[in-house]
Amino acid sequence: MYNVIVNPLSGGGKKRRIVERVEARLKESGRDFCVFETEKRGQAAFLARELTSEGACDLIVVGGDGTLHEALNGFADFENCNLGLIPAGTGNDFAAVAGIPSDPDAALDLILKGAPKPTDFMQMGEIRGINVIGTGIDVEILKRCRASKVLRGKFQYIISLIVSLIKYKNYKMRTVCGGEEKNYSALIACVGNGRQIGGGIRMCPEAVLDDGLLDFVVCSDVKKTHIPAAFIKLMKGKILQEDFTHFVHCEKVEVFPEKKLTVQVDGELYDDVPFRVEVVRGKLKMYRA
Repeated sequence: MYNVIVNPLSGGGKKRRIVERVEARLKESGRDFCVFETEKRGQAAFLARELTSEGACDLIVVGGDGTLHEALNGFADFENCNLGLIPAGTGNDFAAVAGIPSDPDAALDLILKGAPKPTDFMQMGEIRGINVIGTGIDVEILKRCRASKVLRGKFQYIISLIVSLIKYKNYKMRTVCGGEEKNYSALIACVGNGRQIGGGIRMCPEAVLDDGLLDFVVCSDVKKTHIPAAFIKLMKGKILQEDFTHFVHCEKVEVFPEKKLTVQVDGELYDDVPFRVEVVRGKLKMYRA
């Protein structure tokens, strides 16, 4: 049984065409399926919880990173249910990391003709994340993106990134990773299961979805003279080469900011939550490359 969750708001006008194509392909395949459209924020999590509590199924998300994030947080039965994704959002960062094609037919072929693969995800208290969790300048960028009424997509993110870098500030924090404690004055601290944010900016370029490890990246003591190089290296996926970047693999990360900070999880913002993240190894079965 295929249960399809669609966010009609993500991805703009192309969404209806993608949904129609997915429905046509599923009908051609002769498989049983039902389509559920979300009407408000948080409903994808509710639907995922209900649908994966009713027995074995393949849950297919047609949407972007936000809808996928919600579905993962509602996922109830990891033993008998599998997760598939048809990218139809703005950035589609996780799809790129997971090798899921942007073409809906090719993405659906992964589900209809392929087999689900064990996939790690991250647990932060009761919140699950599958791509990147972070605090610092990434949160400022997201806030600027959401405040913008004109720009959209990756261009919007890049402009917000440039403005945030110009107006940047470092955040004092203590971190514990792999049993080692350190203090930073950080521009950003992020934990990656996936590699990229903002439509292709590789913040955790070495992250792997099924290695049982988190990639912890901190950019610390960043000076104004570092900003041009930081921007170029970010765009090229080479931020780990900078002297101000600290990188380590571990299974659990704790970040204790001097002041309360907002945390972003897969692009969704959470206030007043403890930044304690651990990897959940291979529990999710997902259709991907």
